[in-house]
Amino acid sequence: MTILVTGSAGFIGFHAANRLLEEGYEVVGVDNLNAYYDPALKAARLAHLQVCPRFHFQHAHVERGSDMLDLFQRVKPARVLHLAAQPGVRYSIDNPWAYAKANLDGFLSILEACRAGAVEHLVYASSSSVYGDSATIPFQEEDDTNHPLSLYAATKKSNELMAHSYSHLYGLRATGLRYFTVYGPWGRPDMSIWRFTQAIETGAPISIFNHGNMTRDFTYIDDIIDGTVAALCNYSLSGKTESSLVDSAEASSDSGRETDTLSTVFNIGGQNPEPIMRVVAILEELLGKDARCEFLPHQPGDVLQTCADLGKIRQAIGYERKVTLEEGLERWVKWFKHYSVPQ
Repeated sequence: MTILVTGSAGFIGFHAANRLLEEGYEVVGVDNLNAYYDPALKAARLAHLQVCPRFHFQHAHVERGSDMLDLFQRVKPARVLHLAAQPGVRYSIDNPWAYAKANLDGFLSILEACRAGAVEHLVYASSSSVYGDSATIPFQEEDDTNHPLSLYAATKKSNELMAHSYSHLYGLRATGLRYFTVYGPWGRPDMSIWRFTQAIETGAPISIFNHGNMTRDFTYIDDIIDGTVAALCNYSLSGKTESSLVDSAEASSDSGRETDTLSTVFNIGGQNPEPIMRVVAILEELLGKDARCEFLPHQPGDVLQTCADLGKIRQAIGYERKVTLEEGLERWVKWFKHYSVPQ
């Protein structure tokens, strides 16, 4: 089976492509290698994947619809893992057009290519940010997601709606994964754990927003990949699992809406939110250095807390978090200190 992975030089995309190669699949990776953060890190990830002869890389922009149609026609992927996107909550405030281009036009290109190529299953990255500042903890897939606090979150919610419409109109099986604060080796330099680690190691100050009064459902990359690959490769292989594709967020009997059988979304997280300052404390211990914290006001677009309810994905594919925060941060620091990352 050939699987196409967009964003294959990105953090999650790299790990997903690597796991798929380990499991014997042919993988076509797509990435535009943009400069949102240092492309040298993306190139290093890509070089690691290209050691395997079953990995085939295509430098391309997903928002270019004709290019995607041509690519899908040539490689004929059976399944698609769409992870290419413009990430970052704060960056979306200053660069909104980048999000419309990559996250909306890009997703439409992938949907059209999947439709034209008769792809049997599309799995795509959504985000915990779609929940906004939900007062309901833990976040459940059935919760109201109509009040995103950033344009990034709004584009991810839009992706879910677009996928739903293509499932309804064209029979495309589509599964969205709402990722919760992913961290680990080969991570992104713009994310909090990388920034905290680098600052502590170098003695630079750390910007702590909302005066540290935030919690996040930090999820180690291996757990994320376990759930992602299971959703992509195992979730619809038999009649039994295909029947579980019915969205558990079924409309109530008085809503008049029919149950969706082809499009669904899952949380993938740890269901164990941690205070930001506890992360800093663990990193201080692992690095043997004290952090220089600068406590700042709340930033526009930030949510105060995240926590994933895992009931739906647990029932569908047996997903469970395996790596604790302490173990995950220890693995992360070991990689960070060992690997000569581009700065």
